[in-house]
Amino acid sequence: MKFISWNVNGLRACMQKGFEDSFKALDADIFCLQETKLQAGQHDFEPEGYYQYWNYAEKKGYSGTAIFTRKKPLSVTNGIGVEEHDHEGRVITLEFEDFYFIVVYVPNSQRELARLSYRMEWEKAFLAYILGLEAKKPVIYCGDLNVAHKEIDLKNPKTNHMNAGFTDEERACFTKVLESGYIDSFRYFYPDQKDIYSWWSYMFKSREKNAGWRIDYFVVSEKLKDRMKDAKIHTDIMGSDHCPVELDIE
Repeated sequence: MKFISWNVNGLRACMQKGFEDSFKALDADIFCLQETKLQAGQHDFEPEGYYQYWNYAEKKGYSGTAIFTRKKPLSVTNGIGVEEHDHEGRVITLEFEDFYFIVVYVPNSQRELARLSYRMEWEKAFLAYILGLEAKKPVIYCGDLNVAHKEIDLKNPKTNHMNAGFTDEERACFTKVLESGYIDSFRYFYPDQKDIYSWWSYMFKSREKNAGWRIDYFVVSEKLKDRMKDAKIHTDIMGSDHCPVELDIE
């Protein structure tokens, strides 16, 4: 099975930049989006052969997630069941026979870390949520996690230390996830791979210079480790300030 995750930074904008061609070419069994930035009725994307599920933010033009899956899930849940965290369209969970599959768009801590304290509450609640599911069956989750875990995961770690996405607090939260029985799939296959990123600022010709961050992930329960076959980052695919990331499992 091939899984794809992509922060499209506005699906309508991405549609004008070849999104449908990329969607077809990637040919995923499950294709996840973050930052759709639209509401119900504001798109007409109906890919043949897929069931589709959307979680829209209450605030217009903001956040939002979607999943397209060839296989119909047993159940679908929006949010994590915590009132303060479920207004921004950030999480969709699909239940299949042998695992849960989640798309998540983790809150950005923002400039001057204005939302870092909220982010820490979110991290605690999300970890509790996935561990609750894990007690029933293994979990795979993917999306823009808004954190570069290690110095190898961004071009300029020294100058970005304690900026949003590379604070000690955010990195420690991701470490805690991994210590709770999960695998960063890309680093599992490519532990020492440098200079490969999934997001580049639109400023300063960052993508041209490959001055990026790896903040988009597939995180996999250790119980599914033997089924993992590969993980990829499609740096050549344009259309957003992020590129698609991939996980292949048996």
